[in-house]
Amino acid sequence: MENSNNINSVDNVNSSLISIESILQKLNPPQLEATTTINGAVQVIAGAGSGKTRVLTTRIAYLITQGIKPYQILALTFTNKAAREMKERIANFVGSSLAEKIWAGTFHSIFARILRYEAELLGYSKNFSIYDQDDSNSLVKEILRELKLQSKEYQPNQIHSYISKLKNNLVSPEEYQQEVKSQYHKNVAEVYFKYQELLKTNNAMDFDDLLLNTLDLLTGNKEILEKYQKQFKYILVDEFQDTNRPQYLIVNNLSKAHSNIFIVGDDAQSIYRWRGAEIRNILDFKNDYPMCKMIRLEQNYRSTSNILDAAHSIIEHNKNQIKKKLWTENEKGDLIDVIEAEDENNEGEKIANQIIKLVEDGFNYEGIAVLYRTNAQSLVLERSLRLRNIPYQVFGGLSFYQRKEIKDVVSYLRLLINPHDSVSLLRILNEPPRGIGRASLDHIIEYANTRDISLFEAFLYHNEITNLQSRA
Repeated sequence: MENSNNINSVDNVNSSLISIESILQKLNPPQLEATTTINGAVQVIAGAGSGKTRVLTTRIAYLITQGIKPYQILALTFTNKAAREMKERIANFVGSSLAEKIWAGTFHSIFARILRYEAELLGYSKNFSIYDQDDSNSLVKEILRELKLQSKEYQPNQIHSYISKLKNNLVSPEEYQQEVKSQYHKNVAEVYFKYQELLKTNNAMDFDDLLLNTLDLLTGNKEILEKYQKQFKYILVDEFQDTNRPQYLIVNNLSKAHSNIFIVGDDAQSIYRWRGAEIRNILDFKNDYPMCKMIRLEQNYRSTSNILDAAHSIIEHNKNQIKKKLWTENEKGDLIDVIEAEDENNEGEKIANQIIKLVEDGFNYEGIAVLYRTNAQSLVLERSLRLRNIPYQVFGGLSFYQRKEIKDVVSYLRLLINPHDSVSLLRILNEPPRGIGRASLDHIIEYANTRDISLFEAFLYHNEITNLQSRA
């Protein structure tokens, strides 16, 4: 049976050689160079619409046709959608059986997978929970309540956002406690310390911990580092301009043994500094990999030349940048209209009137999109559209997994796997209502904290908790 599987794998690779060759013929020279440069560090500066996804997926398929084992390839992306698209395209080249063996996914999903294998080395069990932003905010809220820090200046989401920023900058609770001076930041430091303490008690990690714990695992255990360096002989990273410091350090540690690292990004598209992205990661890449080959993808297949020229006229003034000039064989296209408005209401009116004019000129509503910077701006725009009976649909609302009933069900499932998950327990404690009041709950939480046990364990000792109402 093993021989049969091996023969099938060889057949898949051989048959894909033909399809790969036909794809390679369709690439432009820089794309082809990026795809077929196998060994060493490669930095691909990919302008918008230059075919970077095609290059990434074709390169992975090309590696496999050159005899590289799929499980030796690590491909990191920033969204699940990008990861799925990558796997689907690769499967079209080499078959689903080989594509499934590639370690391709988001930074967080891949590192969570590694941590599931190695969690016990960090003091966690393999069934640890992963807290999303709502879970983390709930935990911070409970800590603020316990510390009696419930004034308006201590908003759970703001405190958690600040803690996340500290983590992205690799500042531990202990380090932060030593450097703060004001009473406010001393209180935040106490929340941070307690937050990390409770995460460990709950056998849980937040999204930042998935990065930091992976980094700690690799830098603190030489045997583990060498294990994954040996496994991941070829590393590819998409949207490299959006990586934060922990992500960069993890990738850097994994690639040190062989330097077969292939990064794709564009410093001109760096827009996530607010969530920890470090543009210096792509600007200074050559400092850590002085022998790296830089390849520029400058031919645009998506936009008109007028749009490219307008964008370049602004971007060329960036002080720190990797020089590039996008060009296209597409038509010149319409000129860009810049409309000046008196205020947000006037802006909404002008946008709505422009849509009416476009429809009168033969465009369909489905072919018109309105982009805005923040969700708060949608109110005025929607009002203007409604007043003129313009049909519209808002995208980017509450996701499926953020709906209350779904989060409740997920919390029950997480408790079955990890009973120490206090955030999930608190969420479903009175779903459905069980008559457990806030006063009783505070006594149970206090009992758990003083004995350094999980909330679930404290409930098991409810008969020993004084001042607890019998109904609870």
